[in-house]
Amino acid sequence: MTNAILVLNAGSSSLKFEVYPDAAGTPAPILRGKITGKGNAAVFSARDAKGDAMHRGDLMACDPATGHDDLIHALLDWLKPHQGGIAITAAGHRVVHGGRNLAAPALVTDALLGELDALTPLAPMHQPHNLAAIRIVATALPGLPQVACLDTSFHRTQTRLAQLFACPAR
Repeated sequence: MTNAILVLNAGSSSLKFEVYPDAAGTPAPILRGKITGKGNAAVFSARDAKGDAMHRGDLMACDPATGHDDLIHALLDWLKPHQGGIAITAAGHRVVHGGRNLAAPALVTDALLGELDALTPLAPMHQPHNLAAIRIVATALPGLPQVACLDTSFHRTQTRLAQLFACPAR
């Protein structure tokens, strides 16, 4: 059985995922896909490591009230028979805002979730969806280690000039 990491990018209208082998070396996804049209007629598509289509179409019956909770559970259910002997050992999540205190990916704890929740006013279109995915995975796969990968961490790696470029001097 191959251990693997599930990576989720939960947005306001889509859910993107990739599954990577949990091994040393340069990772390449063994599965990747997305669900678009969340809240409408959601369309699911997935590709294998070679880029060949594995699925295109409905993942589940959706209506306008269908949210990340239903979609993530349906994705996890879909992954089970399609993993081919893969065990999900951890999950990584794109999170838009980590504030001033977080400069690197961080292991998700209740305290971290509280800190990230407090930053929602700084990214109200993204942060709630990012955090909802973390909570849903925690409920569906209790005890699974999860890591928040913060957009703001990436921006901290830029040079000072790049960080200030196009910002008013004041």
